[in-house]
This record gives sequence, structure tokens and C-alpha cells, in this order.
Amino acid sequence: MKRILVIGATGQIGTELTPGLRARCGGENVIAAGHRREPGTALREAGPYAALDVRDRESLAVLVTTYGIGTVYHLAALLSAAAEARPQAAWELNMNGLLNVLEVAAAHQCAVFFPSSIGAFGPSTPRVNTPQLTIQRPNTIYGVTKTAGELLCDYYHRRFGVDARGLRFPGLISHTAPPGGGTTDYAVEIFYAALRGEQYVCPLAPSTRLDMMYMPDAVRAAIEVMEADPAGLRFRNAYNVTAMSFTPEELYREIRRHLPGFSMTFAVDPVRQAIADGWPEKMDDSAARRDWGWAPGYDLPAMAADMLEKLSARLEGKGRMRNAE
Repeated sequence: MKRILVIGATGQIGTELTPGLRARCGGENVIAAGHRREPGTALREAGPYAALDVRDRESLAVLVTTYGIGTVYHLAALLSAAAEARPQAAWELNMNGLLNVLEVAAAHQCAVFFPSSIGAFGPSTPRVNTPQLTIQRPNTIYGVTKTAGELLCDYYHRRFGVDARGLRFPGLISHTAPPGGGTTDYAVEIFYAALRGEQYVCPLAPSTRLDMMYMPDAVRAAIEVMEADPAGLRFRNAYNVTAMSFTPEELYREIRRHLPGFSMTFAVDPVRQAIADGWPEKMDDSAARRDWGWAPGYDLPAMAADMLEKLSARLEGKGRMRNAE
């Protein structure tokens, strides 16, 4: 069988998508690639790993031919807040990296998954029930690269026949990957503070409502859209997908149901707040539900309960390792 390459396997999505694909397809059939030369033990021992700079097209092509790759999940990118601090680096990685992936895919007949984002929209986009087809005028470099990436994937599908597919993810919440410079990362940071018994200082205003998704749903959506019958895919790049919508205040109250002593204050970061204010409160994902049967498995209460359970176990495990040393 043709193998799968996950680029950005050590990042926010890749740390959970890679094990999910390996469980589904077999460890030896999923090659993890990332910028780290020495990844975590679990990732390295479960299947092949290669250090890769996706900006190096020749190295990428060698990897694809060496392992007989048929599908590429291209996840490497600078996220929203980090990209605003380094816009030239964000363009180099987010756009030139994607261009390299599409060029290699066209030459070697690979399918490509490209994750877009709510960042592909902007202040002039309808924020409530954001349509699948609507105006996209992002005002961040991250959003610009995501919108351009969607169009570039569409172009390579039409012009060169690349089976490129993608999703517009909302903010993603993971108990595995640490926060990585995204505007919605407060929804991950807050759990770390709560479990460590610390007061959390939120960088967004209490009433800032944003679209969100728990990582297990995001992983499943990425796999499902790549396995869907292409005849039914009307949009390809990229489908709106969503699961829940909440504010920092609502998330805080949900966590306090489990940890009544937890406290939170606010120190609004103007950069992150401006980004959040231009993003959807909730996307309309009816096209994904209709075209390939998308349905989320987690709402806010289910996500919070599972996040606290899983992250607590991870933090306790790390504490035991430090004590043993």
C-alpha cells in the first residue's frame, strides 16, 4: 500500500494525528516528519521518523520517493499570534512550504491534506453561522497564508490534478500538544493553570466568543475528509468544521464545576484580542455534514471533563519522572 507522510508531526495537530493514523494504517505505513532531529520517544518508536525542513523541496522529494508516499498531511505552519510577530518567517514557512508540498505531490501523484482555519476569514466576514462560501479578507499574515493556501490547493487540483483536500478548523484544544502561539491557545493554557493550582490570567476579554474543537474531533475530521468519496466533495479546500462555541468566561465556569477553587483574571493582549475580534463566533458546517457525514463528538462539558482527566494524568506522569530523577 502507498504510505502516508505527516509533515509537522511534532506540532499541535501532528502529535495526535500521527498516532491516530498509525493505529488505523499500521506504524510502518505512516512516516512522521518534523523540524526536530530528536522527537519524543513515543513518536520515534511507533514508526519511521525523519527530520525535515519543508522549505527544502529536494529533501521532501527524496522522502516521498524513498518511502513510496501516496498521501501527505501537511501541517507545518507558524500559528496566528506567533506569525504576527514574525510575518516574513510565516510567509516563508506557510506559503513556500505548501508550494513545495504541492509541487512534489504533482510530480509523484500524491494526495494532500491542508489545514485551513477560522483565521482565513476577517472582520468583514459574517461572524455568526459563517457560510461555507463568503467574503474572505483576513487582516493577519496567518489568515492571508491560509486563504492563499486554500486557493493554491484549488489551483493545483484544477491545473495539475492533485487530490488536495482541506478543512477550516476552529480553535483547537489538545491535552497532548502544548500551546504553540495561537490566538485560541488560552483555551489550552487555562487547563494547565487550573490543574497546577495557579490563577490564570486570560489574554482575551471575558465575552470573546470563538469557534472551538477538541483535538480528537479534529483528527477524526482530517482522516474522514481524506477517506471520503471524491465525487461527493463540492468544495475540497476547505470545508468549515465546528464542534462548540464559547467565551473565556463560559470555559472558566465549566472548569470550576470540576475545580471550584480555580480563579481567573483578565489582562487583555491587544494583538490577540484584535485577531480574535475578526474571527467567527461559529461557522456553518452544514456542507461538511451533508457532503461527507461530518459530526462532532465533543461539546464543551464533554471536552472539559476529558481534558482535565487526560491532562491531569500527563502532568502527574511528568512529576513522577522528575521525582525519580
